[in-house]
Amino acid sequence: MWAAVLAACAACYLLKLAGMSVPPAVLEHPAVERVADLIPVALLAALVAVQVFASGSGLVLDARLAGLAFAVVALALRAPFLVVVFGAALVAALLRLAA
Repeated sequence: MWAAVLAACAACYLLKLAGMSVPPAVLEHPAVERVADLIPVALLAALVAVQVFASGSGLVLDARLAGLAFAVVALALRAPFLVVVFGAALVAALLRLAA
């Protein structure tokens, strides 16, 4: 087990070292900057999709979908972030309570 942890630590360090050794001219290219700006958005969207639609290895449509729908509408209406989060949680909780 410790060998796997140490190997993962070494791999992370080498990956960071490789990223730091890239010349600045490459990192300042417009395509690289555009992709670097979009990667966190894509990863967050994928995380939300997995957390909402997956249960184990199956596809599930339950109260989490209604919470996500509330969050999308609230964000479209430019509601404050806390309203979005608590409102989505409240919608999902009430639907689970009703079921």
